[in-house]
Formats: sequence, structure tokens, C-alpha cells
Amino acid sequence: IMDGNGRWARKRGLPKIAGHRAGVKAAEGVIKAAKEAGVRMLTLYTFSTENWKRPEEEVAALFKMLEGYIDKEEPKLHKNNIRFMAIGRIDELPASLKEKIRRVSASTRGHSSLTVSLALNYGGRQEIVDAARHAALEVKAGRLRPDQIDEAVFSGYLYTKGLPDPDLLIRTSGELRISNFLLWQLSYSEIYVTKKFWPEFKKEDLLKALDDYRNRERRFGG
Repeated sequence: IMDGNGRWARKRGLPKIAGHRAGVKAAEGVIKAAKEAGVRMLTLYTFSTENWKRPEEEVAALFKMLEGYIDKEEPKLHKNNIRFMAIGRIDELPASLKEKIRRVSASTRGHSSLTVSLALNYGGRQEIVDAARHAALEVKAGRLRPDQIDEAVFSGYLYTKGLPDPDLLIRTSGELRISNFLLWQLSYSEIYVTKKFWPEFKKEDLLKALDDYRNRERRFGG
């Protein structure tokens, strides 16, 4: 959960958009560090369904910045064998951004060193509602019986279909909440919180979080 861009900027007397630019740079560094560390799946909470409440000009600037980021990173994704994808209500995003997401997702689908997933227009509750609606339509159409619905079947209707549940959740800025992020998938994930704002989160911080995770004893409720 990449949190604290605005507070990082405010602390330095900078406009909020400067914090978002610094956040993009931090994401670039973390993606590189994750690949080097052998991480196979990295999901970045980029834009939540609640973020639409922000000022219109801030939202527009964020989307423009994201488009530029995707254009800039596409050659690096191919060079480093990194798969790109996005989860969330993608159809509600601006048309130009949707087109870039779909193009790069398709062109990198065969890459296998690391999968980077951006959670865009994403909300955990909304994801579960969308999955329930999808399952209900399948039942109505006669393609699924209610008694066939278990955790595995339901997971197949989530945005993250085919992806593993997270082993580790990292939250920056010291906030002790998960902010409607991957509610279903985080059931047994380990949680690591750092007080650093996201623009301050570097390679050494990621490695520290991974080292902490290695010392956890995971029991999955057993």
C-alpha cells in the first residue's frame, strides 16, 4: 500500500503533485529491487475507488502521470522479462489510459520473471460485490449451481483470478489499516508496517521487510 505521497510533499513545502511524482520514482526503484530479490508477484495499490473524491485536477494529473509512466516503462518491461497487468474496475478509467493498459498487458503476457500488477480504480469490497454479481449471473444462466460455489470457485470471479494470494502486505506511512485493499486475498497474509512515507521507501526498506517476513511463523489459522 503506497501511502504518504501528499504528506511527504507537504512536509517539504511542495505541491501534492510533486509527492506523486516522487511516488512514481519510488515505485520504479521497488520494482527493480523486487526483481533482484526474487519476488515473483508485486501488487501496487495505485488508485482506489475512493480516490475519485480527490480534486478533479489532481485525479487528472495522476492519470496523465500514469500514462507517461506506462509509456516510459514498456521497453524496460520487455527487456527485463516483466509481466504488466492491472486489477480493478478498469473499464471506468479514461479511454486513453485503458488502451495503454490493455496494450502493454497483452504485449507482456508471456513474460515470467516478475508480475507487476497495478490496482487501479480498485476497492476490495467492490471486487467482492462484482464477483458475487458475476457468480449470480452464472447461476441464473444455468452454468453454475449454488452448491458448487466454494472458496476456490468464488476466487475465480475476483479480479485476481489465477494469481496467488499475497504472502506479505507492506504498508507505508505508519497507518494501521488496510484501506479496502485485497480484502479477500489478505486473509492469511503477513503484515509489515513502516513509518516511512512511500517516496522514502527504497531498496533497503524492501529488503528489511522481506527479512522480517522470513522470520515469521505462518500457521494459516492452524
